[in-house]
Amino acid sequence: MQQSAASSPGTAPEGLPHTHTGARHWLVTAVAVAAVAGAAALVQPNDAGATAAEPADSTGPDPLAAVYPLDCGPFEVLVTDQAELDLDADGRSETVAVVRCDAGSGTPPNGMYLLTHGDRDGDASAPPRVAATLVEPDEGMTVDDLRAEETGFTARLVGYSSLDIPRCCPDLLRDVGWQWRDGRLELVPGRAPNSV
Repeated sequence: MQQSAASSPGTAPEGLPHTHTGARHWLVTAVAVAAVAGAAALVQPNDAGATAAEPADSTGPDPLAAVYPLDCGPFEVLVTDQAELDLDADGRSETVAVVRCDAGSGTPPNGMYLLTHGDRDGDASAPPRVAATLVEPDEGMTVDDLRAEETGFTARLVGYSSLDIPRCCPDLLRDVGWQWRDGRLELVPGRAPNSV
């Protein structure tokens, strides 16, 4: 199980990506997120456009039924936030889910995942499929304020630049968004990194 920064005593071992943050760290994170989002878009039709989720018969995949690529050891996976949106305009909403390990104390980092319906072969009982990882838990960030919009969704990433920063007062903050454009999902960075 991955330990959260809040539960790790002393100094972190050298080389962990979430312990040395700066402009390069944010750039690498943005490029990685954009690459994953772009790859997920390749399975979508090119003429698709995003539409806001309709309340009737276009419910997104249930985030509680999905199996996430998250190792929580003996703990359960906890869904902390979700948003539904029909990105590819096929009449079926996708779900963006924010999850973390339910460790009982501290604030383990979040992962954020794009879920699609898993019943591509007509099996209505198939669990939702994780189509893309939008925020890796290894980045050590907390995802706040997830919102679905007309053509995408936004979130705020909050974190700590070192283990010396009090857990009450995160010193990293970044508003990000993903927009459906020309048949693919694109990362849209918001405010500059480290600008709390």
